[in-house]
Amino acid sequence: MFEQTFRNIDDVLWKEAGCATELDYTEQTSWMLFLKYLDDLEHERAQEAELVGKSYRYIIDEPYRWSAWAAPKTADGAFDHDEALTGADLIAFVNDELFPYLQDFRVRATGPDTIEYKIGEIFSEIRNKFSSGYSLRDALELIDGLSFRSQKEKHELSHLYEAKIRNMGNAGRNGGEYYTPRPLIRAMVQVVKPRIGERIYDAAAGSAGFLCEAHDYLRYGSGRYGPDGWGDGQHDSSHLSTSDLDTLQTRTFYAKEKKSLPYVIGIMNMILHGIEAPNVIHTNSLTENLSDIQEKDRFDVILANPPFGGKERKEVQQNFPIKTGETAFLFLQHFIKYLKAGGRAAIVIKNTFLSNSDNASRALRKELLESCNLHTILDCPGGTFLGAGVKTVVLFFEKGAPTRKIWYYQLDPGRSLGKTNPLNDNDLKDFVARQAGFEDSENSWTVEVEEVDSDSVDLSVKNPNKAEAAPLRDPEVIINEIETLDRESEEILEGIRGML
Repeated sequence: MFEQTFRNIDDVLWKEAGCATELDYTEQTSWMLFLKYLDDLEHERAQEAELVGKSYRYIIDEPYRWSAWAAPKTADGAFDHDEALTGADLIAFVNDELFPYLQDFRVRATGPDTIEYKIGEIFSEIRNKFSSGYSLRDALELIDGLSFRSQKEKHELSHLYEAKIRNMGNAGRNGGEYYTPRPLIRAMVQVVKPRIGERIYDAAAGSAGFLCEAHDYLRYGSGRYGPDGWGDGQHDSSHLSTSDLDTLQTRTFYAKEKKSLPYVIGIMNMILHGIEAPNVIHTNSLTENLSDIQEKDRFDVILANPPFGGKERKEVQQNFPIKTGETAFLFLQHFIKYLKAGGRAAIVIKNTFLSNSDNASRALRKELLESCNLHTILDCPGGTFLGAGVKTVVLFFEKGAPTRKIWYYQLDPGRSLGKTNPLNDNDLKDFVARQAGFEDSENSWTVEVEEVDSDSVDLSVKNPNKAEAAPLRDPEVIINEIETLDRESEEILEGIRGML
């Protein structure tokens, strides 16, 4: 129903000089969608209050409501062209009045968990990239044709928005930072099996795909993934009590995100999936000192794909017991520390983590094996992450007991993955089925922890059921080790210079 509208919005954005990439398209669509959603939400709340004889106090003051400036209507409900701003007047209003007004919400909000604070955060992080008020007017009228007033409409919009995020992820390296293939996320959720009442966390949320899929799993049923979503395509939450729904809304999903664009997109994505005031904090998770974390801060379930290949500053590394500049390795320490005893995690990480020979990598693997039960390693084929030329694995572990044995699964879809042939849910069905019983097969096998070399702690994927094509080491492993050794050498030299 709304698919053509999204295409038309992209056509309008394509003509704007300030919108050159899929990232720009998604960002600009997001702020307009958010304000339309907010207007529909307030309208719905006002009607509910009126039905019970109460008055409703609007969050947005009247001159700044969507229905006042973006889509004014006549008495008979038709678009009021006489009242609607356009051209230079519209651009001036949006840039000089609307955005400053919305940015100020962050100061006035009672706390970061309120929708008022989220409004302030979002509009402090993005800017209007429309330069033509006529193009903006066209886009606003298209957005106004979308409706958030039924669950079916919200569900369709969430699918279209996910498609937009996927396109952004496929567009290039920067977009790929924020997008994890949804079939992989759904398989991770099915293995971890979150339950209502548990707190679920992602400290590198990106577009919040992990939390959105976990929400749909909990709200719509934990059966197989059907054509329209979790629960065999039956989007019905009638099996949940009012208390359960409130728990899902307010006390289940927690996220942090460092970068501005994915922070905004993540909030919009969670809203479209039915979480009205997402618990997403705009911060760099790695600046937190792990020694300050208390039991009340910990989580039952962690699902994440932390950024890899980044380099963190020395002062950030001081927050961690195992010092390393590799962002993903710091995040892994963060996740282990934030997991409750008995908690479950599924984390995507570069496959080089399993075999790197530098001190930090070996120490981190040892810590993982000793403090957690690393029960499953899923080896993903090249092409799983479109636009990113790295191979990855997924680590599944539980905190509180040491690892005794590891079940490996080498995912082989039987074809080359790419933009026109991406990973799908059927590709992961065998993994999910066999993982439930840690069943060995041609693509899966079990390694006792006693078989792991205690010095190298090498956990690399070596399928005993298939002959290796060549004994050569992966070039990526070699390059990764060279970079790590270069960093360690630089640290040693800095220490020597400090002594002179």
